Amino acid sequence: MLREKLKNHTIILASSSPRRQQFFRELDLDFVIQIKEVEEIYPKELEGTEITDFLADLKSKPFTNLSKNDLLITSDTIVWLHDKALGKPKNEDEAFTMLKELSGKKHEVITSISIKSVAFQKIINDITTVYFKEITDEEINYYIKNHKPFDKAGAYGIQEWLGFIAIHKMEGSYFNVVGLPIHKLYKELMDL
Repeated sequence: MLREKLKNHTIILASSSPRRQQFFRELDLDFVIQIKEVEEIYPKELEGTEITDFLADLKSKPFTNLSKNDLLITSDTIVWLHDKALGKPKNEDEAFTMLKELSGKKHEVITSISIKSVAFQKIINDITTVYFKEITDEEINYYIKNHKPFDKAGAYGIQEWLGFIAIHKMEGSYFNVVGLPIHKLYKELMDL
């Protein structure tokens, strides 16, 4: 359906995330992957969706040579805990600290998507509230050692072992927590 609707467009997914790439394959979309590195720094006064909107837009800026049929998709996800953004941990210590902070608390997973062409840009976002049970230091260390969650905001993947044992409640989209509110992206692309 979507493939037919977008047959005259080249969909460019600017993401190295295997999860986001899988979502695009599952939508039966023809797409190409192009990644241009940016330093993911945002103004300190930004909060919540302002951060992910800013970063999704920032990731689109290096693509200055879009052709008229190109549709560029960029995205960013953070974990938002008590007025603080948790991005991707740089090492085991950072991952441990993040997971210790999340233990026994609720947090928000926020993802923004930028859809950009030569004629327009639209940024959408989604928020899912996730509730963690208390997790022990042993569970945290086991997860970090066996799953190496250094490419994931908040140092965890809902679709992995820690997600299975720690999450006892969720309000909102599961797929948003995985890394892309695919239902919202689908609607936007169908509405083009």
